[in-house]
Amino acid sequence: MAQENAAFSPGPEEPPRRRGRQRYVEKDGRCNVQHGNVRETYRYLTDLFTTLVDLQWRLSLLFFVLAYALTWLFFGAIWWLIAYGRGDLEHLEDTAWTPCVNNLNGFVAAFLFSIETETTIGYGHRVITDQCPEGIVLLLLQAILGSMVNAFMVGCMFVKISQPNKRAATLVFSSHAVVSLRDGRLCLMFRVGDLRSSHIVEASIRAKLIRSRQTLEGEFIPLHQTDLSVGFDTGDDRLFLVSPLVISHEIDAASPFWEASRRALERDDFEIVVILEGMVEATGMTCQARSSYLVDEVLWGHRFTSVLTLEDGFYEVDYASFHETFEVPTPSCSARELAEAAARLDAHLYWSIPSRLDEKVEEEGAGEGAGGEAGADKEQNGCLPPPESESKV
Repeated sequence: MAQENAAFSPGPEEPPRRRGRQRYVEKDGRCNVQHGNVRETYRYLTDLFTTLVDLQWRLSLLFFVLAYALTWLFFGAIWWLIAYGRGDLEHLEDTAWTPCVNNLNGFVAAFLFSIETETTIGYGHRVITDQCPEGIVLLLLQAILGSMVNAFMVGCMFVKISQPNKRAATLVFSSHAVVSLRDGRLCLMFRVGDLRSSHIVEASIRAKLIRSRQTLEGEFIPLHQTDLSVGFDTGDDRLFLVSPLVISHEIDAASPFWEASRRALERDDFEIVVILEGMVEATGMTCQARSSYLVDEVLWGHRFTSVLTLEDGFYEVDYASFHETFEVPTPSCSARELAEAAARLDAHLYWSIPSRLDEKVEEEGAGEGAGGEAGADKEQNGCLPPPESESKV
């Protein structure tokens, strides 16, 4: 019993060591990984649309402007070459001469005509004539290519503007994770919430333990990923995220924290990455929000403060206390030691209480010594002797 009580006692607390661990995933969800020495860069050009969408905004705007400006300049130069080759620039004052494009008197005019053609503005001052077959072919090519440039660049900008990662900014995670008892079992918990009134549809949650490990063969695996069960088997990982929810990972025999006590956890070096996925109700696009917890951000013996209150006809969520926790009595031992202590306690209670069968055997033995009808009744009925009132009757 002394060992069991010692397992539940918090014991002397030691200040956690300061760590300079580099995060794998930042608190805002950005993955802290950079790709270097990528030699097959041509693969980015095979998916040019996604490449442009993934660019930073200033680069995307630069490509957007260059795509139109270079196209206008390219076709403007061709219109000027056609006019120069046909001699239109030498017969500007000759009214009997039929040029390829009326009122095209230089490169600037050709550039403006290229803009009017590709954007279908058509101010009417410069217009192509029917005496220029090469101009007609160029007009068709520019109209088709201009439509393709418009569809590609406008589509790219639309997708970039409507990217669901901006929706993920309103999905919040608690600043700390906690370890405490739930229904007599140690659980690792964190809280998630949605700041918007429009909900995330089909929301699901996952958790990964990022920790380096070495195999039995001596292979070192940096940043090894291990799944932390948050209710996949029971369906608890499917969230109805209308109000903030506390996500729980039960530390059982299948958990990597099964043998981790409070002191061992403080000395450990790991990162817990949590991933929330779902569809944006307004657009139907898939959204993913991420966050992470280092060892120093896991509070042992804490529980989250309630943020939900019942008001007059509705529930109110107080996000001011979303990240707040408070201390609760929690054993400092590991979940394995806690389960063993509970098993020893159950075994002690079982053997300290006589069973009904033992009482029956003792009473039957006493009855056989007395003999008579009582013994015969016990043999016939196979149960406990009747009460005194019934035997007298």
